[in-house]
Amino acid sequence: MRIIIVGAGNAGTELIESLSFENHNVVVIDKKHDLVEELVNLYDVKGICGNGATKEVLEEANVKNADIIIACTHNDELNILCCLLAKNFGAKETIARVRNPEYFNLFNDDDTPLSMMINPAEDVADEIFRSLRYQQAIKIDPFADGKIEMMELRVEEGSIWANKRLMDLPAVFDQKILVSAIERDSDIIIPDGKAVLLPDDKIYVIAPTKTISKLSRRLNFVKGAKKVMIIGGSDIAKYLAKNLARIDATVKIIERNRLRCISLDEELPHAEIIHGDGTDHKLVMDEGMAECDVVISLCSLDEQNIIISLFALSLGVKKVITKIDQPSYYNMLAESGLDSIVSLRKSTAEHIIKYVRSKQNVTGSKVNRLYNIVNSQAEAIEFIVSPTFTQLSVPLKDLKVIPNILIGAIVRNKELIIPGGMDTIEVGDTVIVVSKVREEPLDDLNDILA
Repeated sequence: MRIIIVGAGNAGTELIESLSFENHNVVVIDKKHDLVEELVNLYDVKGICGNGATKEVLEEANVKNADIIIACTHNDELNILCCLLAKNFGAKETIARVRNPEYFNLFNDDDTPLSMMINPAEDVADEIFRSLRYQQAIKIDPFADGKIEMMELRVEEGSIWANKRLMDLPAVFDQKILVSAIERDSDIIIPDGKAVLLPDDKIYVIAPTKTISKLSRRLNFVKGAKKVMIIGGSDIAKYLAKNLARIDATVKIIERNRLRCISLDEELPHAEIIHGDGTDHKLVMDEGMAECDVVISLCSLDEQNIIISLFALSLGVKKVITKIDQPSYYNMLAESGLDSIVSLRKSTAEHIIKYVRSKQNVTGSKVNRLYNIVNSQAEAIEFIVSPTFTQLSVPLKDLKVIPNILIGAIVRNKELIIPGGMDTIEVGDTVIVVSKVREEPLDDLNDILA
């Protein structure tokens, strides 16, 4: 597909990397000449230095033949204007990153020239809120309209998981569960039933939502978060605090900008807003960081978030969540104990890549949901099965699939099937596939077949 990306910040760069890896024809537009030149040298893309909301630059990018234009600069109005102009000049699909929720009300009907709007701050806040359901859960992602969840957690030494074969887990827990991926020593394993879980593995468990709740009780997971400290009064913090108010959590936000504190205080009557520096040791201790259930660091600088989070861990805080947008830090922090990491750039990219794949595939099984897992080394994809799937009604044991593929779950008529060898895939099923990331992306269920 021909894709134009306007804005080469964190989110734009993540998209350029992902979409060029998937062999799309990508054009990047940004005002910073050095940044454009760097991206052109790193990836197989065309670069244009200029304003993406001008006719001359869009024409140079051949906008009239673009399948999708993605505007992800730091300016909402510029992103919207860029998409409006691109649509007027002939672009088929337009996607804008928008932070101001008022614009979602303005462009929310079927006749809007914007194909899609994304508010990454709200999406990340929702992701954090889901993970707070259990303090031991690193992350919880929903599938099949919330009927299924994938929970990421770490195998502790001496836990019920440790040194167990995957095929034995349903009997151990007396529940239908499936470990869909294992992260071990920064590597990824798409396992079969004979795989053995080892202490310190990160695992991705797929099960019905009700089963996840039962499993968490069996594992004595601590439910919910009663006392939460958020460092940095960003939009993520604002959306998250509103969610936390619904469960009566005590929320304290520390923000260094005085005017931002005043604004947050007006919008968040249930939260306590502290004007101060979240890297100030005395301040965070005086405000009770050591007694918190959860500390969430959402400063603009990754380095500040890392330092604050490591300090919170040293105090014995049970759950620490860190915003990090620089991918090079992920592997460096693998042994640090910072498991729960969120990223604006990754959240934006996941939403857009799902949309791109659904537009690539107009007749096959639709990509309904997509999550990157294991530091983007793998992905979990939800397909809605169409009549074009060539192996309908074939027992899974007879299905010949490409390497590093696992069919994690099937939902049929609102009933969940944890797949066995005699189960089949039928039209209308929701099928969750876990796969290592590959150059030829999975945008149709037929792509898993060997």
